[in-house]
Amino acid sequence: MSRRTRIVRGLRVLLPLLALVILSTMFLFSRQSGTEPQIPYADVDAEEMAREPRMIAPEYVAVTEDGAELTLHAAEAAPSGAGGSASRLALNWRARDGLVADLTAPQFGMAEGVISLSGGVHMATSSGWVVDAPRIDAATDRSRIVADEGVTATAPFGELSAGAMELAPIADGQDGATGGEAAAGSILNFTGGVRLIYRP
Repeated sequence: MSRRTRIVRGLRVLLPLLALVILSTMFLFSRQSGTEPQIPYADVDAEEMAREPRMIAPEYVAVTEDGAELTLHAAEAAPSGAGGSASRLALNWRARDGLVADLTAPQFGMAEGVISLSGGVHMATSSGWVVDAPRIDAATDRSRIVADEGVTATAPFGELSAGAMELAPIADGQDGATGGEAAAGSILNFTGGVRLIYRP
């Protein structure tokens, strides 16, 4: 057997062993104390969750028969009877004509065809109106938002207060509407002892 053959055979045994030693050394020195990955766990009290069930980041989306889009979402919601409370509760209402109303409130309720916001509701529209009311109801079957427990509002031309408010599509015969596509548009209607402070 030649010297070269003996060297080749020796390297066939030595090189794999050397590779194993290097790999073992790498794993041994890489596993330092206190650096092992930790599995993240949510800081949740299971007993409290069982006593007081709640939903995290719930969202409700609907489209009315006449084309209005509603998106109700919250950071956290807890049911309570027919309604519930929520943190960072917001309702985005978008009419078919492009008018947008953003509503926020601490409490909500859902019945057939209606989303009720209460506990001090704040509404801002894309047309520049800001309305505050104890309660506002938004229909889920048609384009209609109603507040009938009193409202205060700030308009581009002043401030007003009223017993009730309705945001809905312009009806036939109202502001020249003739029905169908010609009636496209929304109107904010205040009733019940309206008091206006005009600021030109």
